[in-house]
Amino acid sequence: MSWALLSGLVLLAALLGGVVWFERSHPPARLVALVATLGALSGLGRDAFAALPSVKPTTAMVLVAGAALGPAPGFAVGALAALSSNVFLGQGPWTPWQMALWGLVGVAGAALGSVTAQRPPRALLAVVAAVCAIVFSEGMNFSLVSLSGGPVLGQFSTLAAAGLPFDIVHAVSSAVFAAVFGPELLRVLLRFGLRLHVSWPGAVVEAPGARPPSGRSIAPLALALGGGLAALTAGLVAPARAAAASPTSYLLSAQNADGGFGAASGARSDPLFTAWAALGLAAAGHNPADVHRGGASALTALRAQARGVSSPADLERTLLVAGAAGVGPRGVVPGRDLGAELLGAQAGDGSFSGQVNVTAFGILALPGAGRGRLAAAGRWLAAQQNSDGGFGFARRGGASDVDDTGAVLEALVAAGRGGTQASARALRYLRAQQDPDGGLPASPGAGSNAQSTAFAIQGMIAAGQDPARIVARSGRSPLGYLRGLIAPDGSVRYSRSSPQTPVWVTGQALLALQRRAFPLARVPRRRRVTALGGSAAGSAPAGGRAHQSTRAGARTGGGRRGPDWSGLARATGLWVGYVL
Repeated sequence: MSWALLSGLVLLAALLGGVVWFERSHPPARLVALVATLGALSGLGRDAFAALPSVKPTTAMVLVAGAALGPAPGFAVGALAALSSNVFLGQGPWTPWQMALWGLVGVAGAALGSVTAQRPPRALLAVVAAVCAIVFSEGMNFSLVSLSGGPVLGQFSTLAAAGLPFDIVHAVSSAVFAAVFGPELLRVLLRFGLRLHVSWPGAVVEAPGARPPSGRSIAPLALALGGGLAALTAGLVAPARAAAASPTSYLLSAQNADGGFGAASGARSDPLFTAWAALGLAAAGHNPADVHRGGASALTALRAQARGVSSPADLERTLLVAGAAGVGPRGVVPGRDLGAELLGAQAGDGSFSGQVNVTAFGILALPGAGRGRLAAAGRWLAAQQNSDGGFGFARRGGASDVDDTGAVLEALVAAGRGGTQASARALRYLRAQQDPDGGLPASPGAGSNAQSTAFAIQGMIAAGQDPARIVARSGRSPLGYLRGLIAPDGSVRYSRSSPQTPVWVTGQALLALQRRAFPLARVPRRRRVTALGGSAAGSAPAGGRAHQSTRAGARTGGGRRGPDWSGLARATGLWVGYVL
């Protein structure tokens, strides 16, 4: 067998291995879309600088993508960058080598993210980008030797010497791109990459103090002005309604005539937001069957919306509400046993859909399942714990995040594994992620937000920890951070700079503010509570255990915090603006 054929077979096996690796990680559809977008954008950067030999932002962008998204997505971004850019520059026998080498750059980025907790200093990021550029260049030199028929040292030395000036340019330009834009792109991807499991119409209005990026677009200025006008309007009308405003009263006032809830007050009803609003109100003591707007209750709306439910994620979200309403798995959709359907979707290894998030909420949605079923799911979950003690959305090896770790901690307790080492390590991971403001981010460096903080609080409560005693240096606890986000109308802001999807965020935050964790016990029925009823907002929570988590919502169908689409748009605009 010739050396060229042998090296080609090894290269093909490596590429196929990378593709299978990414596929077997069961990436959500929108993570696949993000990987494809980043791959195309990285390739576009290379094409844009085609007139400048060896000057390309591709290496830096792939490195950052790997650091933010993990090794398998990082490999996929690098491979796609080479393939897509060669559509313009020309395909050839060099394409597979470029795909493999840039794929390895993505894996190197994931390793860098792992050792730096996804917070690499700017200088270190630049140095690693330069090293990756050198390795890429020398790998391409080796590919030419391989294609010529043999690994002759003299041939390689000659090619390396001739290409040294170009290799140095590639290394320097990669370091510059990484230093100038790398940390900013990394922060955006960390905030965005884990929020890909729900989408909704409408734009996000930035807060009036948001700082627009350096003059490349007027869109941030328009958003800031819009936010200022919104804040001014709110300031004029707030005094008339501020007295009785609370998260509970806000949710009651946001209910639609069909009994459902939208992303915000007045928005069209949606099963996701209806479920999370109902769960938040249940934590505050209001049975979903008693929360009415006109003749329709929240439970009525959910029953109508649940007729087409089939995926494990949607079944879990629906069953969580059914448990709080006390109607049981057979009482939601006539003629169907949603609990039996969910159990039928459990795999032989105990998981649901082979994903951490869906499995965690499967446990929480089936408190009445047999002990053996819950134990199997609990064992599978514990085996997916990462070395840092946290859990990711899909499987072991993906980036850990606060949302999933909080949800898994609840599920481990519900499955009878609350006193295990896995639970203790997950709790330590959560405590280690607390920011100085008392809140917690989705992932390290992403900035605190209400939904991640709520997940963490629920996990702490499930593990027997008092979140009020987990205090940052500033003296703020996670509960204090959440209370600080309550707006004059009673809604809970997603973060200090964003009021997005207030119904969703408020519903999830209310569970934490009421110190409840999943699964919620049945809420006693009471007299009808209407959206206009003032007494409902101040009622005391009903007894019973309540467990809640943000991610499962959207990810498992329950609901996940709203992604910061404006952040991704700004970062993409910066890259495209400077590249083009």
